[in-house]
Amino acid sequence: MLTDILHREDIKNVVNTFYDAVKDDPILRAHFEHVQWESHLPVMYDFWENVIFYTGNFSGNPMAKHQSLHHHMPISPDHFKKWLQLFTNTIDTLYSGTNADLLKERAKSIAIIMQMKILNEKGI
Repeated sequence: MLTDILHREDIKNVVNTFYDAVKDDPILRAHFEHVQWESHLPVMYDFWENVIFYTGNFSGNPMAKHQSLHHHMPISPDHFKKWLQLFTNTIDTLYSGTNADLLKERAKSIAIIMQMKILNEKGI
């Protein structure tokens, strides 16, 4: 039986497992080849921990970062769809419960908003 997401270590498990899948994914991996994982992963731990537990330990502007990335390597609806599928599948494989469901819902909301703002920026 799977347990719920309860601690930062659970968030780290989700993030690490998710990015391992991203690195192997033919649709997404090219967008992540430039990533400096040693610095990126702790930021993602803080981000997702804040999303689910409201820790306040994340500062940054993910929208601006992704808009900038989109200018260098366009992000399509298929990229968002695949990202969300991998993220959701990662959570479903590792955890089950209220926080796991909440994290999936928040990820879906973030993906929708980001996709709308990034793709509408160019009138796509």
